[in-house]
Amino acid sequence: MPIYFYSVREKPYGCFSNFSRHGIPAQGVYWPTVEHYFQAQKFPGTDYEQQIRLAKTPKQAKALGQSRQHPLRPDWEAVKDGIMAEAVLLKFQTHAELRAILLGTGDEVIVENAPNDFYWGCGADGSGLNKLGQILMQVRAQLRAENA
Repeated sequence: MPIYFYSVREKPYGCFSNFSRHGIPAQGVYWPTVEHYFQAQKFPGTDYEQQIRLAKTPKQAKALGQSRQHPLRPDWEAVKDGIMAEAVLLKFQTHAELRAILLGTGDEVIVENAPNDFYWGCGADGSGLNKLGQILMQVRAQLRAENA
């Protein structure tokens, strides 16, 4: 039976959300959430990257990252999936309690039930690509292999 998640408030799988307050160490600094890191990587090496890292909430970080007042890195479409995979892996390597929840999902399909996101989530009608769910399942397999 598939495991659906979306809101950070949903137990026990809300922690799979990029908005969950489980920070990651990356590029020599601490990022409050995966969302902060992911959105900031659209603007590497800029003051705007740091502004996003310091955003008070993941929602604010997302809004800053979606603003087009600053130029996106030219290779963004080519690198965004890899950046997301790197950040999600770091999150589950950093937080043992989250790792246990993810590994506890067995071989179930994991789906980000995001009604307005047909790329990272399943979309309103389930036809989305569910890229975040796919990354979570890849990370689960990688963590399992590391534990074996």
